[in-house]
Amino acid sequence: MTLDRNAFFIGNEWVSPSTSRTFEVIGASTGEVIATVPEAAEADVDRAVAAARAAFETGEWSRMTPADRAGVMRRFIGALAARGDDIARAVSIQNGMPISLSGLLEAQFPLGVLDYYAGLAETLGTPDVRPSQMGKETLVDRTPLGVVAAVVPWNFPVTLAMSKIAPAMAAGCTLVIKPSPGTVLDSYILAEAALEAGVPAGVLNWVAADRDVGAYLVSHPDVDKVAFTGSTGAGRKIAAVCGELLRPVTLELGGKSASIVLEDADLDAFLQGLPTASLLNNGQACYNGTRVLAPKSRYGEVVDAMAAMMSSLNVGDALDPATHVGPMASSAHRDRVEGYIAKGRNEARLVAGGGRPSGMNHGFFVEPTLFADVDNDATIAREEIFGPVLSVIPYTDDADAIRIANASDFGLGGSVWSQDAERAIGVARQVQTGTIGINGYMPSLGSPFGGIKTSGMGREFGPEALGAYQQFKSIYVMA
Repeated sequence: MTLDRNAFFIGNEWVSPSTSRTFEVIGASTGEVIATVPEAAEADVDRAVAAARAAFETGEWSRMTPADRAGVMRRFIGALAARGDDIARAVSIQNGMPISLSGLLEAQFPLGVLDYYAGLAETLGTPDVRPSQMGKETLVDRTPLGVVAAVVPWNFPVTLAMSKIAPAMAAGCTLVIKPSPGTVLDSYILAEAALEAGVPAGVLNWVAADRDVGAYLVSHPDVDKVAFTGSTGAGRKIAAVCGELLRPVTLELGGKSASIVLEDADLDAFLQGLPTASLLNNGQACYNGTRVLAPKSRYGEVVDAMAAMMSSLNVGDALDPATHVGPMASSAHRDRVEGYIAKGRNEARLVAGGGRPSGMNHGFFVEPTLFADVDNDATIAREEIFGPVLSVIPYTDDADAIRIANASDFGLGGSVWSQDAERAIGVARQVQTGTIGINGYMPSLGSPFGGIKTSGMGREFGPEALGAYQQFKSIYVMA
């Protein structure tokens, strides 16, 4: 069965592309072409934005009651749930995410995101009446912001798309979604589910495009908001465009988070949680705690234990349920990660990994790699590698650990490990970051997620994200 696709999803129709240009989708575990898909040109983006604009201005979606929108969203959940296995497999064959992870974070977690925002939508009909200091009262109206350009990366293509789709739908917005060229197949499955669920025409539109056409979408005059997840470099460019246009934008960007191991930490618990907190998705997660800060008093113990654990991880095909660490998403990305490993050999002590797994001659595999005796000013400690590469940095006391953690351009994730929860929370409060975990790390749907410094602006998840897709109007009732 071929995985090739030959159309875009625009206005609830499968629309032929305006040109013959295509992308080749490469399997991360094999290095082989698994599909060809159409590449959007500016004319295709124009058509998608026009469909979203028409749906917003003259369609039923933005005028539906919030409860009715929630009903559509819940039907969307059912249609996606029926396709869970297909979604997980599509993601894993494209970007190398282990199937055990994609089944949870790409097939199941997005359903929770939709359900959460459907629940919030059901509360939007309650009048917001506030006291007025100079009059009778103030009525606060919330209306949908309009057409949203959602630009989605390749590492968590479904979850990161849904982190934009769900609050935008709840608010009554319409969307044009641009997936990464490397992970396009899953977007077709989502579109099919939306069609089956009866999402009104033009509410959700998918077009795959390169960076230049993506930039055209971001600057399109009929787009009202941009929601982007990706690199800090790309985020800066998008922020500049949106700043010039005075266009609302949410940016979830890169990270170089610190995992702080306090002196009293339970090392076994730390090692058990490390794959999720620091190596998730083959190291291809923006919030991974890739700088591990270990106390000098236990430094050798921590390094040795981490080296043994990382060397024991099973590296293999993304579709193998026994795989802990799959391949990098592409050949170019593997080369990038290996370039950082080469720099690390000159900056620190290589303790584990550092090469390609023996016998794996196909696909884009890199061994889980650990560097010790790393200075926080080293390249491998300052720049985002986005692979299974960890650096262990020594510190003297809690204040020193906090100083090192904060000596970074980024501020997205992080974790603190201790048997004393209050002590760990006290340290966590002093770390300059948007999110941080205690004895583990995993974002929560009901809480805002996002970064500070060069890790971005704005928040996803929680009620805060819903507000980012709404216009607020205060009506002052004087008498």
